[in-house]
Amino acid sequence: MAQVPQTFFDALAVRTWCGLALETLGRAREEIDAINVYPVADGDTGTNLYLTVESAAAAVEAVFAGHAARSGPGGPTLADAARAMAHGALIGARGNSGTILAQLLRGMSQVLAGHETGHADERAAHADGSTAHADGQGLRLALRHAADSARQAVAHPVEGTVLTVASAAADAADAACGAEGDCGTVARAAYEGACAALAATPGQLPVLERAGVVDAGGRGLVAVLGALVETFTGERPRAGAAAEGHGGHEDCKGLVGPVGAQARGETAEALAPAAGGPLGECADGAAVAGQDGPAFEVIYLLEADDTAVARLRERLDVLGDSLVVVGGDGLWNVHVHVDDAGAAVEAGIEAGRPYRIRITHFGAGDVHTTGAERPPREPAQRAVVAVVPGEGLAGLYAEAGATTVLARPGEPPASGELVQAVRRAHAREVVLLPNDAELRHTAAAAAEQARTEGIRVALIPTRSAVQGIAALAVHEPERRFDEDVVSMTSAAGATRYAEVTVAERQAWTMAGICQAGDVLGLIDGDVAVIGSDVTATARTVLDRMLAAGGEMVTLVLGDEAPDTIAEHLEGRVREGYLAVDTVVYRGGRQGAVLLIGVE
Repeated sequence: MAQVPQTFFDALAVRTWCGLALETLGRAREEIDAINVYPVADGDTGTNLYLTVESAAAAVEAVFAGHAARSGPGGPTLADAARAMAHGALIGARGNSGTILAQLLRGMSQVLAGHETGHADERAAHADGSTAHADGQGLRLALRHAADSARQAVAHPVEGTVLTVASAAADAADAACGAEGDCGTVARAAYEGACAALAATPGQLPVLERAGVVDAGGRGLVAVLGALVETFTGERPRAGAAAEGHGGHEDCKGLVGPVGAQARGETAEALAPAAGGPLGECADGAAVAGQDGPAFEVIYLLEADDTAVARLRERLDVLGDSLVVVGGDGLWNVHVHVDDAGAAVEAGIEAGRPYRIRITHFGAGDVHTTGAERPPREPAQRAVVAVVPGEGLAGLYAEAGATTVLARPGEPPASGELVQAVRRAHAREVVLLPNDAELRHTAAAAAEQARTEGIRVALIPTRSAVQGIAALAVHEPERRFDEDVVSMTSAAGATRYAEVTVAERQAWTMAGICQAGDVLGLIDGDVAVIGSDVTATARTVLDRMLAAGGEMVTLVLGDEAPDTIAEHLEGRVREGYLAVDTVVYRGGRQGAVLLIGVE
């Protein structure tokens, strides 16, 4: 169904573009994953781009929702929406291509929000430096600044990649944008320029030519630009002259190499002009045989100043390759491939405060190691996927055999991230533990998506990590799936949960009015105790929970918990509840000062 076209690039256009880009990448995700051979043949470029845009779209939706809640006149400004898009992409960026896409969106937002980018005419006329909307000229400048800033963010730019496609899109927009050029004209020119550049990528990178595919990251950018055309014209674009003779249709799908050609009954030879000659065959989508390289991908967000980041770039450039550092204004997303993952993280600690650290080990036969064909790994019969609030619990769950998704304070995982974790578990049957009442709809959507992929998924509606611990304790993979799910559900349901946290602001609660800084004791999701001391409040909460009986108390300590609180509460249980056992875990930076479970 055609969209209502946007005349100018305003806040609504940003929202529409993000939504359409997410839909487009959702349709193309598997296709892009299948042609992913550079810089790492790990088959996840499409998924990484999807998750990056999903985070951007969620941030934009939050801006609109916040504005509606305040009941202000009109809607959010272009500057608000553009900054939210860029920030969401930055904190949600996945993989090499996702990180570069985040910088492309940030570069666009800097122009759309009226920031200085070296061109006097890129400043907006409004007093706060923002614009009500941007016209075709503004979009052209945004695309140019995006391409330039993304190239600057990559330590060693390589032609035949998403950087080449972005530059070609900007060049085409420059050539097409006359005095009368509107946003639709500029967007279509950028899209067609990107399609032409994408078709030429196999001739620029030997690994692509040997595999018979175009660059996966560039293919993803073409999809995003196609969504931009649809935003301003109301119609999905069809590849123009650049794709003629290559089976071209929407989003340049004819330019994906043998993978896409086989799906349509075409041959690799039909795509030969894209590389300037016959393309090599792709045995298994792996990189070139004998091309060795780092074993780990390290990604983290970093709070640091510009000077520290400049030093970090130099150090990481020595440690590994595929280095991309994007961001600014004190917040950065760092991506690098290294052999020493610990050294890469330590470099971040020296530069500032790294968090949301993700380390992925490239398995044997993946990445830069070997192109020899290898048998696919047989899926396990059953696995558990769990959302956990802190690094400590993530380690505990992983030791118990669960695949974990880390949910940091204020940063709940999106459905796409849960689906990716289910895929990563590589099992025929999966038990999903959301461990948060607010994630029930997100987890349900992820489970439904995984089921369409042939995975049998059971969602146990755990509302706290301590309920997940109880469920995991009775998990038996050798049991029938239904019996195992019933047993785990029963254990979770029999576990009452509580948390002790600190109020951030004044609010009405079930226990009365709390002030900022008060210690809150929540039992089964409702505030039951308001106090001034963490240990005293925790003791009151524990007594109320044990008044209804119990056999086991689980305490999960956050980083901000007092040093003596565990000893104090264990002593209280020993003295007042003789038949009750206590177990203590360290949860790390989990948001709550203390989690309590009683079963």
